[in-house]
Amino acid sequence: DVLPSPEGPVPSVSITEIRQYLRARGIPFHDGYSCLHTPSLFTNGREEQLPPAGAPFTLFIDKTTGSFLCTATLAEGTWQDFQANVELQHRGAPPASPEEPEGDTERAREDARCIWDRALPLWELLDEDETDKTKAMFGISLVTDATLKRFGVRYLRAAKSLVFPWFSPRDGTLKGLKLLRVEKRGEAMAYVEETFPRFDCYHNLFGLPLIGRRDTELVLTGWELDALALHQAAGVASLALPRGATCLPPTLLPYLEQFKRITLWLGEDLRSWEAAKLFARKLNLKRCSLVRPGNLQPRPLEALNQGLNLTKILRAALPASHKSIVSFRQLREEVFGELVNTEQVAGVKWARFPELNKLLKGHRRGELTVFTGPTGSGKTTFISEYALDLCMQGVCTLWGSFEINNVRLAKIMLTQFAAQRLEEQLELYDEWADRFEDLPLYFMTFHGQQNIKTVIDTMQHAVYMYDITHVVVDNLQFMMGHEHLSMDR
Repeated sequence: DVLPSPEGPVPSVSITEIRQYLRARGIPFHDGYSCLHTPSLFTNGREEQLPPAGAPFTLFIDKTTGSFLCTATLAEGTWQDFQANVELQHRGAPPASPEEPEGDTERAREDARCIWDRALPLWELLDEDETDKTKAMFGISLVTDATLKRFGVRYLRAAKSLVFPWFSPRDGTLKGLKLLRVEKRGEAMAYVEETFPRFDCYHNLFGLPLIGRRDTELVLTGWELDALALHQAAGVASLALPRGATCLPPTLLPYLEQFKRITLWLGEDLRSWEAAKLFARKLNLKRCSLVRPGNLQPRPLEALNQGLNLTKILRAALPASHKSIVSFRQLREEVFGELVNTEQVAGVKWARFPELNKLLKGHRRGELTVFTGPTGSGKTTFISEYALDLCMQGVCTLWGSFEINNVRLAKIMLTQFAAQRLEEQLELYDEWADRFEDLPLYFMTFHGQQNIKTVIDTMQHAVYMYDITHVVVDNLQFMMGHEHLSMDR
């Protein structure tokens, strides 16, 4: 995914400007948690007037970026698109209809439909022994058939994978799937996910069709199986994020606006805890509570398997909004958590650089590391390897390469990722490129000397949109231009 180019960066818009524009055009709106709610421009005039009491406004405008989504028609676009549609309506022309999905997305949906038709509900496997073994393999022996049926989970025998559907909230059609299989890696078991369509278009909130209009409390999880466990054990409305604790795409915020209280229970490690704090800021701190990972508070599926009381854990969730001044008593649990998880506090370890782990301990957010060395000493080659190592562990990474263009940089990184010379085996290119595409890796399109404010604005935009936690600038000298070298460093 490429962020907006410097020639045409996304024009920023403030919430004040959005409100002023809506008032000037006579468009009624409610102030929501992360979005403004307005009547839709796309429902053929059925919502011209204020909707009747209790009926929802279906168009949502993101307070941070100005992007909009109409949940009734799935029309979406930038703030500029919204203004263009308002002008069209004022002239009596119909608003632009939502675009049809591109060929690739449509093909992926077709694949998803074929897989869905071949997959069976688990309880319909002829052999009870096979059902029990399959459930045990995924750690869901205690999850009932009724729960699996309610969420529409199926099993694809050929791929030994659980299949989680993504149904359109508008008309219930199948828009995509996630497949989950278990792989043995040494002694440990690892879960491997695959989505149709690919991750960048996969904006599902698993469990959304089961949410009622009157539901006001929600538990947000990082995994589909956790959502099943929560619903079964605590009877609460629960949804799973499409990429777990990696990111919360702003496109999904409109679907979370109806909830007055959201509890984030994303996982059982410190990275999930950090992600929960980050997502709570996007969702509005005042309505969010967080479940702290700990021995007696593992992830929901594990809690169900251990016979813990999930309702009790949810009741003990901590409010996300801290006051400006706290006492040690309020910090006590956090301090204990850091002592228990010393290794995790040190950051994400590099898998391929044990010596670097001795020096830096791990990648931690909010820290700046400077690599220096003469021209041609291998800084870029090393840093692309170093960043790739983290990216493969789910650290969302943004590259600002001011010296080498993105095509050459991506070629270097893809070669390092495949650990072989692809120019000699071109038939393997698509397979490796597909796997590389699924990494949470983004590139800024700047090149050469840049205005530092534009660069920082782009970084901030990326942090909000893609939950970036690692930024690489290569290199500072190129970005600043040579006449700045005499400046105070």
